[in-house]
Formats: sequence, structure tokens, C-alpha cells
Amino acid sequence: MEHADRYRRRPATDIFTRDKDIDRRNCQRKVPMKVLILGLGRTGTASIRAAMRQLGYVDTYHMMSCSIENPPDALLWMDALRAKYDGVGKPFGRKEWDMLLGECQAVCDWPAIAFAKELIEAYPEAKVVLTNRDVDSWHASTMRTVYWRVTDPELRMLSNFSWAAGMYYPMLKKFFDTFFEGDFPNRGKDVFKRHYQEVRELVPKERLLEYRITDGWGPLCEFLGEKVPDSQPFPNVNDNKDFVSRSRRRNRMQMLNVGLQALQYILMFGTVLYVVGRLLRGYI
Repeated sequence: MEHADRYRRRPATDIFTRDKDIDRRNCQRKVPMKVLILGLGRTGTASIRAAMRQLGYVDTYHMMSCSIENPPDALLWMDALRAKYDGVGKPFGRKEWDMLLGECQAVCDWPAIAFAKELIEAYPEAKVVLTNRDVDSWHASTMRTVYWRVTDPELRMLSNFSWAAGMYYPMLKKFFDTFFEGDFPNRGKDVFKRHYQEVRELVPKERLLEYRITDGWGPLCEFLGEKVPDSQPFPNVNDNKDFVSRSRRRNRMQMLNVGLQALQYILMFGTVLYVVGRLLRGYI
């Protein structure tokens, strides 16, 4: 795996962020994959992730899993995208998905939805939930949030220096360039509609739940065979309003990490110059 093999450990100077540093190349499945949530990002995937946790599922993989939780995952996703869209490397099968998603009982959001067919084939026993919303409101929301992030010049600049951004940003851009055919503003809605139709054709009706977050606990719990949580409202994780501010705050923290690492190098270089100077003066 070309990109995964470029993995390097998190710098000791990355103290302003709380990113994990798990190299998943030797990981295996620890819990069964039970649910594939294959609706596109910005259809309530953050809310349904929170709901799955309340129902007791051992985590649901989400874009946040590799953007701010464990950035090295992005290297594996990049290899998966390159294999599927560019024909470079081995396409991911059950072994590779278990390696990347082995700690999760469910998966949702992008980039996973680009591999709907592959995940359905890898986990035929898993139920499929198709989160949905009005395509126009979805497109407008994505333009203001995730697509803004794809085109964020600060993040692009940081990807040249930051340990985390250097793994995450290229994968995020690759996803949008391939899944949305290089033109999200104009092609996004068509790709959205085609994706939903493809999932409907891939999954038997008895294994598929078409779901909107406004449907609440009832349909989801009935489909999954779970009891509706007592006295717990369905989660409403609406991160649309503060998405940009949170992303910019993340940029600033990564800039501080980069600055501290640069200072470390300057001090090391200065120390070397000082020692060499002392040695030279000793021999003169």
C-alpha cells in the first residue's frame, strides 16, 4: 500500500492537538460489522453516529475518525481511493476493510460512502441504513462546510508542513475529485441522486432502511432490533453553524504544532553550530 507505507509517527511537538497515532496496517477485526450507514455526509451522519453510540454500538466510523481522531487512517483511505478510481494498487477487500474498520460495528459518512458496493460485498451480514435529505438543502449545506474545507487555502498550505493535515487534506481532496467527478458545485446533485439509486439496487429491501434524522428513534430501533432509549431524545448534532470556526481553530492549533517543530529544529541547528564552533576554536 503506497500511501500507508509512508506512515510516520506523530511528532513529539504536536502538543496543541489531541490526535491519536494508530498505525492500522497490522490491525484486525475486533468486533462484528453490523450496520453500514451509506447516505452521503451532511445527511445527519454526525447525529446518527451519536445515536448508534447511545444504542451501545462500539463506535461508528465517520469522517471525523480520520480528520481529527486518527489522521493516519487517511493514508489507508487514500490507497483505497487510488485503487478504485486510478487502478493503482490492490482494491480493498474484507481483509483491508477489517484492518481499517476493525474496531467499529458501524460505518458512515465520507469517504466510506465511495465504497458502498465494496462494503456491502465485504459485510453481507450487515444491515444498511440510507440516511437522506432534500438534495438542494444537502448541496447548499455541503458547499458551506465540507466543500469549503476542500478549498480552504490554509488547510492546503498546512498540508505541506503539518503531520495530520499532510495525511488528511490530500485524501479529502482526492475523494471530492473522484467521487464527485472533479466538479462538486455542478456535478454534486447528480452524483447524489445516482448514489442513492445504486445503493437501492444493491441491497435487498429487507436489509435496507431509508431514513431521515427527523424520523427519530422509532424506525431506526425497529430496523436494528433495538429498544428505544428511555427518556433520551434523538441526538441532534448540528455542526453546520460552527463548522467553519471549528475548522479554522483546528488550523490554528496545527500551525502551533508546526511552529513548535520548527523551533525545535532551529534550536537543534543552533546547538550543532555552537558545538562545532567550540570544537574548531579548540583546534586553532
